[in-house]
Amino acid sequence: MTQPGDYGLPGSLNRVLSDVAAERAAQDAMWGVQDHADGTGPGYGPEADLAKRAVTDAAAEGRLTWRHILHEEVLEAFAEDDAGRLRDELIQVAAVAVKWVQDLDRRTRSQEAPAPPPVTG
Repeated sequence: MTQPGDYGLPGSLNRVLSDVAAERAAQDAMWGVQDHADGTGPGYGPEADLAKRAVTDAAAEGRLTWRHILHEEVLEAFAEDDAGRLRDELIQVAAVAVKWVQDLDRRTRSQEAPAPPPVTG
C-alpha cells in the first residue's frame, strides 16, 4: 500500500531513507567524526536570489527541473549564518534530494513496467 510521501511507489520513502542511512554509515566508516565550520553566510544571498529567480522563470516558461529546485535550496542554505535557520534549510535540501531520487525511481520503474495487454472487444 502506498503511504503519504511514497510518490506512488509503495515503500519508496522508506527505501530512499534507508539508502541515505546506509550512505551515511559508509561515510562515517570512511571518515569518522567530522567537525568543520559551516562556511555559510549572507555573502551567498545574491546567489540565492538569482537561483530563486531562475526557479520562478523556469516554472513560468514550463522548463523547471529538479536541478533548478535543488540548486535554489542549496544556495538558500549557503546564505544562512543562524544555526537554526541553516538547519531548516539543510532539511529542505535533503527533502528535495530525496524527492528527486523518488522521482528517478518512479520513472525508472514506469519504463521497466510491461505494457498493458491490448484491449480486445
